[in-house]
Amino acid sequence: MESDDDFMSIASSPDDFLGTQGSDDESLGDDFGDDFDGGFSKDKDIVSTSRKPYEVDFKVLSPEDIEREQNLQVNEVSSILGLPPESAAILLRFGRWNREKLIESYMDHPERTLDDAGLGNNFESTPKAEVVSGFMCDICCEDGDELETYAMRCGHRFCVDCYRHYLAQKIREEGEAARIQCPGNGCHMIVDSKSLGLLVTNDLKDRYRTLLTRTYVDDKENLKWCPAPNCEYAVDCPIKQRELALVVPTVQCDCKHYFCFGCSLNDHQPAPCQLVKMWLKKCEDDSETANWISANTKECPKCHSTIEKNGGCNHMTCRKCKHEFCWMCMGLWSEHGTSWYNCNRFEEKSGSDARTEQARSRASLERYLHYYNRYANHEQSAKLDKDLYLKTEKKMTSLQSQSGLSWIEVQFLDTASQALQQCRQTLKWTYAFAYYLARNNLTEIFEDNQKDLEMAVESLSEMFEKPVPELANLKVDILDKTSYCNKRRVILLSDTAENLKNSMFSYPSFMASQLTRDTGEWTFNVDW
Repeated sequence: MESDDDFMSIASSPDDFLGTQGSDDESLGDDFGDDFDGGFSKDKDIVSTSRKPYEVDFKVLSPEDIEREQNLQVNEVSSILGLPPESAAILLRFGRWNREKLIESYMDHPERTLDDAGLGNNFESTPKAEVVSGFMCDICCEDGDELETYAMRCGHRFCVDCYRHYLAQKIREEGEAARIQCPGNGCHMIVDSKSLGLLVTNDLKDRYRTLLTRTYVDDKENLKWCPAPNCEYAVDCPIKQRELALVVPTVQCDCKHYFCFGCSLNDHQPAPCQLVKMWLKKCEDDSETANWISANTKECPKCHSTIEKNGGCNHMTCRKCKHEFCWMCMGLWSEHGTSWYNCNRFEEKSGSDARTEQARSRASLERYLHYYNRYANHEQSAKLDKDLYLKTEKKMTSLQSQSGLSWIEVQFLDTASQALQQCRQTLKWTYAFAYYLARNNLTEIFEDNQKDLEMAVESLSEMFEKPVPELANLKVDILDKTSYCNKRRVILLSDTAENLKNSMFSYPSFMASQLTRDTGEWTFNVDW
């Protein structure tokens, strides 16, 4: 993030920021909506560094950064158009901060642009509070020679107390800032920052600034608020909506929260936003099936004893008969490190079993359950891994004293825990993505990468669950496996991102009516 000097504003006073308000009038705003200049992306270029194929450029911005940027743009437009800063701010917000189109519109049709923005054409008078002889307020019907009044350039005059009450209600109760209009009946003139600064208290000015900052971010396609609770940062990313079929724009806020810039959901790489939306809807529609399949207990495939999963690892050992099996597919665990390990891959049925409509319906359900079961299991395992780490963290001090390791040296558990969380998050969404992929050689490669990552994660998870006294002896192995997991995750995401970008993946034809084809890059060449 740039230093304060890089963001220095040329505002004449701190209150100039109060002028960043405007109208939501759509006659001009719609014209500015889709291809505005991008603000930060244009003026403060996001520096492109060497990055992995699945990474995107982004910048995290604090409220102070956003305020400085607004001040800078307001004063630039004010200087170019020869308008007061508070009026330039209203114009900018009306034009959704697209300076080029705003200036062009103003130069071609100055009076119409000012009227549409709620400014009017009278800039000769300077609004101020004053006592007007014989005046009666139309709101409270009070009159008197000592009654203080206020009127903007539109000439609609009211007593100061009524004006203050009106503005307080708009700001505090209605959360309004950018589109506060004159209280006069039928008047569309916007209350500017100078008028507001004369009439409201300091606490309302602070609230006003906050609301304007939020509106500024909401107005710009390249800016989004971090969705983490109580986070006040915004993220600047140049990815456009039309690119979301080809890119999964995961960003990380300064609060350490990872989220998708396209849809604001938690990180869902490698699945594109539209597929994620479809998958979540399908899971919601099939909620009863999902509830059943995600149950925490299963029967041992050998002795049929009830077994409860209490950790993230899928390597299960029955306490009664000592049978070792995979929680996911219930197959022998001894086969899961071999070349024929295919727990992650759904095997399509062929022949007479798929001829009848009933058989096809059952096959479709089995296919969905295959992918959902693994999706839900990684979600559950991630939570169990996190719970396990929280318990292990309490024993790290004991491990430190018993093993002679320093506190920094026992942090390898934290490193491993973070890797498990991140890899399971990725694996979870690989199954949602794989569900929608058409079967071809590219899908086989994707599932091979998926299998390699899953095997590495299970191995690390199994080591992670060892008794704390044994963890010191496993430190090197855990660090090596952590590094390998991270490497396999990078390979999977990089390969998938490259294929997405080049429109290499194919999807079943039934999805054609469901997917938004903004770029025309989706392909449908296989039918189930």
